[in-house]
Amino acid sequence: MVAVIAVAVTSYLIAPGSTSAGAAALDAVPGSHAFAALESERQQLIAMNEATQTLDVVTKPKLVTPGQIAGSATTVSGGLTSVASAPPNPTAAQQIAINMMPSFGFAAPGPEYNCLYHLWQQESSWSYDAENPSGAYGIPQALPGSKMSSAGPDWQTNPATQVRWGLGYIKGQYGSPCSAWAFEEANGYY
Repeated sequence: MVAVIAVAVTSYLIAPGSTSAGAAALDAVPGSHAFAALESERQQLIAMNEATQTLDVVTKPKLVTPGQIAGSATTVSGGLTSVASAPPNPTAAQQIAINMMPSFGFAAPGPEYNCLYHLWQQESSWSYDAENPSGAYGIPQALPGSKMSSAGPDWQTNPATQVRWGLGYIKGQYGSPCSAWAFEEANGYY
């Protein structure tokens, strides 16, 4: 019996997609625990392979020319080159939020994103460097802005860090963007 199982497993591993000898040999060992485990793993690999085939690329990275870098680069101590870049635009921040919302349990796009859009549009117009006299800062208007350092050291300049902190704050304080937006509409702040 052990020899039959060994032959069946070996022929299955050699030709996993084959329906000939490998499958026939495995059929000879019905109810085998080893067969069931191997078949389960094979089905998982098939599902994972199919899932990778369905991924879509939303945007392609924009490449810069060497001339663009040369025009904006400055050399600092130690021979390192620093390249100044244009600040991110609100549309980029909105796309970051759409991509990040599912990791916080919010479907996007959809009603929760619509609430988040209106909330942060009113607070900061989705500007990463929005600041008001009270000291609130960034896209989510954290008060003080330095609270966002818990999401990353680049909280002053990185919309992704601000969005990550803001979504965590909303989830913890209000449960959802729509609850935060309802509070904002009733009170003028969130």
